[in-house]
Amino acid sequence: MVYVKWTLILMFWALIGAFFHYTLPHVDIVRVTDTYERRIDFGENSLFWGSGDVGSASGATSRDVFFIQTRLAGGDVMVYRNEDTGWGWPPYFKFDTSNLQAEAADVRSTSANPRYVALKHYGWRNEFFSIFPNAVSIRPVDGPDASKGIPWVNILVLTVFFAIVWAIWARWRRFRQNRIDPTLEDWQDSWEAAGDRMDERRGRLRRWWDERRAR
Repeated sequence: MVYVKWTLILMFWALIGAFFHYTLPHVDIVRVTDTYERRIDFGENSLFWGSGDVGSASGATSRDVFFIQTRLAGGDVMVYRNEDTGWGWPPYFKFDTSNLQAEAADVRSTSANPRYVALKHYGWRNEFFSIFPNAVSIRPVDGPDASKGIPWVNILVLTVFFAIVWAIWARWRRFRQNRIDPTLEDWQDSWEAAGDRMDERRGRLRRWWDERRAR
């Protein structure tokens, strides 16, 4: 039971960690190599795509999606989708997909004359399931070694989350000590007392039976 308990606890916190890692913003220092638009037919990975631009028809199984093709400062290729989040989740309230695509197209560069930008995004890149992170904003930087800045949003969100978790845990522990543990102790005492009475009755019955056999 102990192993099952700790396995469930680790799975719970792994899911929480994955949720925040996917949802919270990240910044990559990249060089934009191309921008394009492609028709996407949504399948089993539809969970990892946006709901379409605000004002467009909802519930469609396919639509045109903007993409931003880049190279990271280390040289690896990274492709981002560029979709509105609107009023939905995650709450980036992004409505400027077309503007962001124009900004990305304006900073395209080649390896011979590179121009680097800090691209903020959320989500994961998974080539097997065709999952792309969603670009949120873009800003020019001095070079590949430019600072990504302090992730104030991440710090604030995680601080508030763990403060809430600590508050719930502290109140639960106090409730358990004041209400649940005494009740369980009373039940345990009652069961032990009932067991003692049963043992006593069995002892009297055994003594009575022994006396009858001895006659």
